[in-house]
Amino acid sequence: MNKRKFLIILSLLVICLGVIGVIAEDLVIESKTQTFSESESKIKFDGDVRVKYGEINLLGDKADVSVKNSKLHTATFYDKPYAFEIKNNKKREVKANILKFSLLNKVIKAEGDTQTIITEGKTPVAVINADEQEYDVKTNVMTAKGSVAIKYKDINAFADKTIIRTDSHGDLKRIDLIGRARIDQSKHHLTANHFIYDVGAEEMTAMGDAVTTTVLDNGKEFVLKANYQQYNRKEGIFVGNGNVRAWYDTYYAKGPKVVSYPDKITNKPKEVYMIGRSTIKENEKDITADKIKVILEPKNFTAEGNVRTVIHQAGVSNQKAF
Repeated sequence: MNKRKFLIILSLLVICLGVIGVIAEDLVIESKTQTFSESESKIKFDGDVRVKYGEINLLGDKADVSVKNSKLHTATFYDKPYAFEIKNNKKREVKANILKFSLLNKVIKAEGDTQTIITEGKTPVAVINADEQEYDVKTNVMTAKGSVAIKYKDINAFADKTIIRTDSHGDLKRIDLIGRARIDQSKHHLTANHFIYDVGAEEMTAMGDAVTTTVLDNGKEFVLKANYQQYNRKEGIFVGNGNVRAWYDTYYAKGPKVVSYPDKITNKPKEVYMIGRSTIKENEKDITADKIKVILEPKNFTAEGNVRTVIHQAGVSNQKAF
């Protein structure tokens, strides 16, 4: 019996179950064989199963559709199925051990060794691996959980949980990395409990034990720790608040707040301001002031406001002593 005849049988089953007009016009299911089990309240599909629902396509060898309260409820695909959605020039592909598609809520859930690939034209721009992924078609929100690893352009990101928001055209709006989050990008490495990247504002926010490590052009590391950090990519301005600590070459500084401004030509970090009562240490000297300005290259600093200097015993360095 060919696919067309099985589609006719499925339509008759839908009519018998009283769900005609619910989603029958938009749902197309093809397979080599289709059966209905009244005791299990399931329609079962085997062999070259294909589902088309609007812009969503699901492919697999085996699937079933559960029926609840006379309505088609959830389509479940087994044995490493594949799903994809194409919007404008963007394609979203999902692979997993099992895929579940809620026909009522329009939510796709991928379970076991899940991978999502987002492509613009012919170029992959993002690859997301996780134990579990869920995509809400109505809100354009994707949630990944468990050993999340993301490759986005030149950025590698890791977290326990990730929430990705896109607009109706599939363009990325915001990424949340939650729980043991880490971002690696060339010479920049960041860790925090929670990252938020606002694509439109080009702004990265890190909250909870945030640590930023940047390797400058001279090969030296600039390390900054704070409770909260924010970086605006458009302006090149970096702000840190709460228990701020910074290390650079022979400098160590601490204070309540730090602001970093870029070089006007290279747009790389150059001037670092410690704001509020702060201390900078270099070798045997401790200098405390209301405001401290540090130039990274060529290295020097200026302290202003109620400046207090302590010179320790010669040859003793207290760097990183806090």
